[in-house]
Amino acid sequence: MEWKTHGERQIYTNKWVNLCLVDVQQPDGRRWEYHVVRLRHLAVAAVVNDRQEVLMMWRHRFITDSWAWELPMGLIEEGETPEEAVAREVLEETGWRPGPIKPLIYAEPANGITDSQHHVFRVDGATYAGPPTEKNESDRIEWIPLSEVRGMIDRREIVSSGSLVGLLYLLMDEAIR
Repeated sequence: MEWKTHGERQIYTNKWVNLCLVDVQQPDGRRWEYHVVRLRHLAVAAVVNDRQEVLMMWRHRFITDSWAWELPMGLIEEGETPEEAVAREVLEETGWRPGPIKPLIYAEPANGITDSQHHVFRVDGATYAGPPTEKNESDRIEWIPLSEVRGMIDRREIVSSGSLVGLLYLLMDEAIR
């Protein structure tokens, strides 16, 4: 059962978010305006070293007023590939220069309300380049043993969807190996 769109209008826009009303028709024939949040797409890095540790950042999110561990991530800039964005974000946010980058998983969190795409990559290794250039991203940057990640998720120490999707897929991938 496919919904049909008959048009769209922006009701708010800036460089971060666009709020739109989409004229939709449901399969039963009902037609109405549906709110859609259009966001820039995100690149996420699961950086794993040879000790089976993952590079994570302890950060505060003011929207939910909560602290949690997150993978390095950021918005994909105009003209930038997801791979270029993830390499840039890892270096800017953590001070570590990423090793080889390969796609891990693609996700569309909350695709019933937003078109946000999350491109999650596995990065094998990193070389320390210096302090992060992004000073407002995190309080701590640490290598966390993969063996501790499941417990951290259970204790709600990791809650962001980009981090969860990447880490859970990484753990599943590691279990299969």
